[in-house]
Amino acid sequence: MGASGWDYYVTYQPDFGAAFADLQRRVFAEGDYYWADGREYGKSAAAFPDRPTSLDDLWGSETVQETGTHSILDMSRVIAPGEKPEFGTVEPLSDAEAVAHAGVAKLTRAHVAGLDGLVAERWLGRCAVLHDEAGEPSELYFWGISGD
Repeated sequence: MGASGWDYYVTYQPDFGAAFADLQRRVFAEGDYYWADGREYGKSAAAFPDRPTSLDDLWGSETVQETGTHSILDMSRVIAPGEKPEFGTVEPLSDAEAVAHAGVAKLTRAHVAGLDGLVAERWLGRCAVLHDEAGEPSELYFWGISGD
């Protein structure tokens, strides 16, 4: 199957870890992920009424452990600034990276396309604060690559 890129926009909150956890709960509840045990490539888990009812059930499957969900569910946590990214972690974008890749420290949705190359390895994610026209934080953007 190969890896998949994924991305999500959520309402800004200063606690990236809490935003991440809220996003994971929403994606799981909506079935907005690939469920390998559903055995139908291209369909989201939402298409299967018998999909897992808890993350423990989902990750209890050896098939899911091997293939992932091709979604934010494949990530375990948001790391602290300066912490080294590891398998399954989401790294916040630094101001220096924003300036280097988008030319500004206060990113908007218009700058998102310039961030694509910042995740080059499977099983890693990133997040960035996006700002409104007044320069105020308005959204968090999560993106990454996962799945096999």
